[in-house]
Amino acid sequence: MNANVLARKARQALRFGKQNGWRTLGRTISSRFLQSGNLFGKISATRQYDELLDAAIDVSANVQQMPSKSINWFIPAVGKGSGGHLNILRFIKYLEDKGYENRIIIVGEPKPTSAVSAKKEIEQWFFPLKASVYVGLNADTPAAYFAMATSWRTAYYVRRFQACKEKCYFVQDFEPWFYPAGTDAILAENTYRFGFFAFTAGSWLAKKLNQDYGMRTRALGFSYDRSLYHPMPELRGQDKFRRVMFYARPPTARRAFELGILVLREVWRLMPEMRVVLAGWDVKDYDIPFPCEHLGLVEINQLPQLYGRCDAALVLSCSNLSLLPLELMACGVPVISNRAPYTQWLLNEENSMLAEPNIESLAQAVLQVINSPILADRLRAAGLAFASQTSWEREAGVLADGLSQLIVEEPHKNL
Repeated sequence: MNANVLARKARQALRFGKQNGWRTLGRTISSRFLQSGNLFGKISATRQYDELLDAAIDVSANVQQMPSKSINWFIPAVGKGSGGHLNILRFIKYLEDKGYENRIIIVGEPKPTSAVSAKKEIEQWFFPLKASVYVGLNADTPAAYFAMATSWRTAYYVRRFQACKEKCYFVQDFEPWFYPAGTDAILAENTYRFGFFAFTAGSWLAKKLNQDYGMRTRALGFSYDRSLYHPMPELRGQDKFRRVMFYARPPTARRAFELGILVLREVWRLMPEMRVVLAGWDVKDYDIPFPCEHLGLVEINQLPQLYGRCDAALVLSCSNLSLLPLELMACGVPVISNRAPYTQWLLNEENSMLAEPNIESLAQAVLQVINSPILADRLRAAGLAFASQTSWEREAGVLADGLSQLIVEEPHKNL
C-alpha cells in the first residue's frame, strides 16, 4: 500500500471519526481486524457469521413468570446520528411511559467497551432512557416476555435466545436490498421466515412481508419532533437565490447519490443561477459537476435552519423511506422524490412532487417546483397539513396495542 493510499485512508478515517464519534471509529477498526483473526493474517470467510449461527442459549429463568410488559431490544452497536437507532430508542422511550420495562441488548461487532459506556453514548447522542443496557448474548442476558429484533443480524441472536414467550421484529426497511445478490442478501431474507411478529415502518413493508413471507405484521407510521421542526419562512430567499437541498449520502446506496447528482447537473445546466445544498455526508472529496454548498453531516438541532433556507428538497429512495421527507414537510419545504411503491405509502401527488426514477423526469420535477410559486406554495401547504396530522404518541400506541394483542393470544411458536 503506497503513501498516497495510506494518506487517503487516514483522511477518510478522520472524517468518519468526526461524524460518528471516535469510539465508533475505534470499534469499527477493531471489528475489521477481527475478520482476519490478526492484523496481517488472511481474512476469514466465516468469522463474521459464526456468532449469528451459534447454538441456542437458554437463560436460567422461569419464562412463565416474566412480567408481560418486559421487552429485550436486540440492537446493533449505537452510532452517532443513526436514524435507525433514533427510531428504536424513540419507541423505547414511549413504551417506558406506558409502563414497559425495556432492556437494550447490544449484539454483534463492533462491541462497545462496556454497557456503562454504551448507555452514556445513548444519553449523549440521543436522550436518557430508564432502560438497562447489556452487551452481548450470554448467560447474563435477562429473560423477558418479548424479544425484539431490530435488524437482520440481530434477528439471528433473537432466534438463539430462548428465555422469552414471544419473538418480534422491528423492521425499518427491506434489508436484503442493502446488498448485491449473495450471502448477506440471502441471510437477511431468511430472517423473514423465522416466524417473528413484525412491527414495520410503514404499510409497504407490512404488506410485502405478509404477502411474500407469510409474516404476521402491524404497520407503524412516521411522525416528527414538533419541538424541533417547524416552518421558518423568514429564512427563505434572504439573498434572492433559490436553493434545492439534496440528501447526499454516498455510503447508503439506497439513497441514490449518483442519480441525484446526475439530476441536479441537468437542472443546473438548464438553470445555472440555482444553488444546490448537499447535506447528509461529507462529499468534499467527490468531484461534483456544479457549484454547491457542502454541509456534510449536520447536527440535528441545526436542520430546521438548513431546511428553512431551501425552496425545495430532492430526496431519493430505492427502498423504504427515511423520516426526512416528513421532517422537511413539517418545515414547509416542498419534497421531490421518485415514484415507487416504497415511497408512495407515505408520499402522494398531493403532499409532494413525484416523478419517474430517471434523470429527465426528476430534473423536470425540480424545475417545475422551483419555477412555479403557485405549485410550490400548494405543495408546501399540503405537506405541512399532512405532517401535522401525524403523531409519534399515536404510533407508540399502535405498537403497545400490538404487544397487548400478542399477550392475550396464545404465544406463537418461533424458530
